[in-house]
Amino acid sequence: MSIHSKCLKGEKRLNQLIKKAAILGSGVMGSGIAAHLANIGIPTLLLDIVPRELTKEEEAKGLTLQDKPVRNRISAASIQRLLKQKPAPLAVKKNLALIEAGNLEDDLVKLKDVDWVIEVVVENLNVKKQVFEKVDQYRKPGSIISSNTSGISVEAMVEGRSEDFQKHFLGTHFFNPPRYLKLLEVIPTQYTAPEVLSFMKTFGEDVLGKGVVVAKDTPNFIANRIGTYGILVTVQEMLKAGLSVGEVDSITGPLIGRAKSATFRTLDVVGLDTFYHVANNVYEKVEGKEKDVFEIPAFLKSMVEKGWLGSKSGQGFFLKKGKEILELDPNTLEYGPRKKLSTPGVELAKQEKGTANKLKALVYGDDQAGQFLWNTIAQSLVYSAQLLGEIADDIVSIDRAMKWGFGWETGPFETWDAIGVEKSVQKMKESGIKVPAWVSEMLEKGHSSFYIEENGEKFFYDNGQYRLVEFNPKALDLKKIKKQKGVIKKNSGASLIDIGDGVALLEFHSPNNAIGLDIVQMINFAVEEVENNYKGLVIGNQGKNFCVGANLAMMLMEVQDDNIYELDMIVRHLHSALLKVKYSSKPVVAAPFGMTLGGGAEVCLPAAHIQASAETYMGLVEVGVGLLPGGGGNKELYMKHLENIPNGVPFDLQNVANKVFETIATAKVSTSAEEARENNFLSKSDGISFNNDHLLYDAKQAVLALHEKGYKPKVRRKVPVVGETGYATLLLGAEAMRLSGYISEHDLKIAKKIAYVIAGGKVPFGTEVDEQYLLDLERQAFLSLISEPKSQQRMQHMLVKGKPLRN
Repeated sequence: MSIHSKCLKGEKRLNQLIKKAAILGSGVMGSGIAAHLANIGIPTLLLDIVPRELTKEEEAKGLTLQDKPVRNRISAASIQRLLKQKPAPLAVKKNLALIEAGNLEDDLVKLKDVDWVIEVVVENLNVKKQVFEKVDQYRKPGSIISSNTSGISVEAMVEGRSEDFQKHFLGTHFFNPPRYLKLLEVIPTQYTAPEVLSFMKTFGEDVLGKGVVVAKDTPNFIANRIGTYGILVTVQEMLKAGLSVGEVDSITGPLIGRAKSATFRTLDVVGLDTFYHVANNVYEKVEGKEKDVFEIPAFLKSMVEKGWLGSKSGQGFFLKKGKEILELDPNTLEYGPRKKLSTPGVELAKQEKGTANKLKALVYGDDQAGQFLWNTIAQSLVYSAQLLGEIADDIVSIDRAMKWGFGWETGPFETWDAIGVEKSVQKMKESGIKVPAWVSEMLEKGHSSFYIEENGEKFFYDNGQYRLVEFNPKALDLKKIKKQKGVIKKNSGASLIDIGDGVALLEFHSPNNAIGLDIVQMINFAVEEVENNYKGLVIGNQGKNFCVGANLAMMLMEVQDDNIYELDMIVRHLHSALLKVKYSSKPVVAAPFGMTLGGGAEVCLPAAHIQASAETYMGLVEVGVGLLPGGGGNKELYMKHLENIPNGVPFDLQNVANKVFETIATAKVSTSAEEARENNFLSKSDGISFNNDHLLYDAKQAVLALHEKGYKPKVRRKVPVVGETGYATLLLGAEAMRLSGYISEHDLKIAKKIAYVIAGGKVPFGTEVDEQYLLDLERQAFLSLISEPKSQQRMQHMLVKGKPLRN
């Protein structure tokens, strides 16, 4: 039997393994990982040390150190803190029930029922070894054990452990917060069985929803090694250039394709104590010039000593006073007004399209910003190249680690390609920066970039030749599919694409994926084309967000030009198109992710099935711009509530109308796909994908599954409504809020319109009406509100300021 087939057999055995997990250490990281596992549906045991002293509250209750509530206090408190943390670690509060509190003395025996043990105790090798010695006594053979260490040698941790323990042990370094940050670094030892490593990579991607990179057992692994180096170089260059903390953050964030928190805001969020520890970990293990870079600057040491640790302590590099945010002067350790750096190069870069063009404009500029960014970026690129082979086997792993762990838009080698390898290397040599030999050899061989594309496939440079970049087959790439297959049809707002196996995909690509007449036209075409030639349709894309709603600017322009007839026509066309989606003879699956607001939610609600990314923020938010949902959202959410009530179960129709009214009138937006299900935007049968990269694949599989089952379109039925009496009930709450000062007169006017539409107008309670009747009510109410000057003021304010106006 081949090694490959052995691995596959072993992986298949392991694949049924992770039914229960245990986490040792309930700090921020340990409890965060427990919450992530609970979100996925994995029951988790969270253990911590036994307290040595009673609290005053425990003494008052007459408890002793032997009582279970006392012995489990630390982990139990950590579990409860999950409900208060921001950003929320739990997708929905009920997931807390999947986490069980315990302690490391009484409950290690429970490890016999656990499939995966994750160690997240203090970063001390001796402590970790002591914990693993105990784990080895209680774990069941074949269970996986891993350490979430951020830099301690995983090889050293398993010295003296049993052979089965060593075979099933590896490092699994999550990034904080585990729910939101994509990167999972997996670090095998020399003893780790190949099938265990293979399984953890697949499990990490397919179940945990992570971007997995295999790292080597070196200080801080990949992302923290390069990221920490880059931050320290930035600090050193800031001091040399005489720039301020705010000035540096103004040019090291989105302008160069980095996270919005840039450099120093990131440090405040991470915590200076954490950063100090991570940087010092490398400092103690490297030599020469690298050691010099990792030496913590004196002012940063002083900040840690003073307890100025960032967000967790209320001050760090930035301090909020009232509404003003102040920045720290590293020379005086005093706070002053936050500054921004504005130079000709910065202004020129802002006009460029795309990160690559912005970077080129900046790093080759000769002003202060250009010189600073050249010095910081060039050093980081060279450092990344020097570490190839030491921290990872290929440039793809390094690039992915920085993108998934630090939120970089492009990894180091992709950035190098963006600014031009030949041109930048020439400048590096002129600047006295030593370029790694392998990069010079690559250029000498006539290869001028680290990545190339051929026939829609991406290749990376590796030891003198280009190798295919491997992707998880579930990670569909629409750009690649379009290059290889072309598109069926496109216009300015959307494209219809053949994604294989008889499934088509409708991709929105208007600005912010906002819905206009162009997208409405493509929805009509897509449904007709699919009904004639395909098994089904996916509505999805790979933009920043699924869809933030309708084209607000277009609507405002039309109403201010008195083109009410034009708006009336657009609303009618949208209603008609979404009814086609709902009653298509072929299954239509919507694949929302990120912000799915207003019109974005309205596109999803009529679909035969919704396959949502776990991080889907869905809601009908039109009241924020003085309107009500105009694309059928009122009717569809109301019907979704009714459909989600099990057959034969008695229900209160007024209660259904109340819930829908509250959701729409308060612009309630889900904080996760699971919460969207609680809010009835998703049905119980709809799916959730934990890896956003796999979302379109999962949606495609949902289409194929519906097709194989012999999909039958929904039958158009009449809808029971609460009518006039229900309308009066709905208004009671809104009137009470106005009298209490919570909402304005105009808010009340909007609420009345929403209530009228949901109630079904002036008909008796329980009357069954046609969907088109409800759509007509909605259209009339929408056109009435958009004609209101105060609604137009709200629309204008949102377009200019990006936030709601309460007038």
